[in-house]
Amino acid sequence: MNELISQRWSPRAFDPTATITDDDLHTLFEAARWAPSHGNSQPARFVVGQRGTPTFAAIYETLRPGNKTWAHRASVLLIGCVITQDDRGDLPNIEFGLGLAMENIALQAVDLGLIAHMMGGFDKQAAHATFDMPDDVRPLVVMALGHHGNLADLPEDLQAREQRERRRHPLSETTFTGTWGQSLFG
Repeated sequence: MNELISQRWSPRAFDPTATITDDDLHTLFEAARWAPSHGNSQPARFVVGQRGTPTFAAIYETLRPGNKTWAHRASVLLIGCVITQDDRGDLPNIEFGLGLAMENIALQAVDLGLIAHMMGGFDKQAAHATFDMPDDVRPLVVMALGHHGNLADLPEDLQAREQRERRRHPLSETTFTGTWGQSLFG
């Protein structure tokens, strides 16, 4: 397995003084642009705010309280959105397209020595209204990007979560053949 995949995780301890260069931001979104999508529909769209900008502050205000305890230290906050239609009509599998674009950003971040943390904990309606999104746009996820920071800056409960062992379900529980539950990998 490629090390980019095994090294990717979702830390919350961001360096509050670090920034992401414009070149690195361009590289991150170029990675998103090349993600697969249903019928090459490319439904992913992004609202991006760098720390210290009104866009960052507005995205931050949509976050749920638990995410606000740490996300303010990120260098960048972004909202991953989907367009629901194009000139062909309603687009199928749009969440799939955005998910792959977000994963490309996360993996590209690892390659650049950055960290990324995706969040579902935000007010989607507030984001839609705040950024005057068209009716055919749906905000689905927020991502924090930046450089790894000091674990001690996090509340104690989050420090413990940051340090616990990363676990994944074994392939024997997730990958089947023949009938459901019959593991491909025994």
